[in-house]
Amino acid sequence: MSAAATIERRFTTELRALGRKLEGYAATFNAEADLGAFRERIAPGAFRAALAGDILALLDHDAGKVLGRTRTGTLELREDGHGLAFAIQLPDTQSGRDVIALAERGDLGGMSFGFTVPEGGEAWQGETRTLTAIDLREISVVSAWPAYGGTEVALRARAGTIAVHRRARALRLAEARQWA
Repeated sequence: MSAAATIERRFTTELRALGRKLEGYAATFNAEADLGAFRERIAPGAFRAALAGDILALLDHDAGKVLGRTRTGTLELREDGHGLAFAIQLPDTQSGRDVIALAERGDLGGMSFGFTVPEGGEAWQGETRTLTAIDLREISVVSAWPAYGGTEVALRARAGTIAVHRRARALRLAEARQWA
């Protein structure tokens, strides 16, 4: 990657937490995002080559708020048929505690990821870009709105309570999309 390459960021909303573990999807395949000037989707397999690198998990894309990383095993990433799945072992830091508190309340906006596109890693059809290869740099837990829909964020610590909140949040999001 050249020094002039710009890191792009995209957002999703699929998260679950279990104690100090946050998991979900940082990106979903074939979900179309309207990015204003163009539309974008991610093809299955787009992250495959990037998963061997050292990827960071951050809070709001802030490199000063590291939540985990693949090199240490505190961040696990894998592709499946749905998208880019992740699991973060949240640290006992202020940022980690904040993420847990916000996830328990259902206040997190979702997930985001920072990336570059390698040469030949995109295909255009009209105003729609399909990402076929992504150089993933980081994933981030975000407190704002995601660009990509179809994902969720939740804490798994209290399975029964969280499931109820998750269903209620999904209903609110579906209703909001209906009126948007």
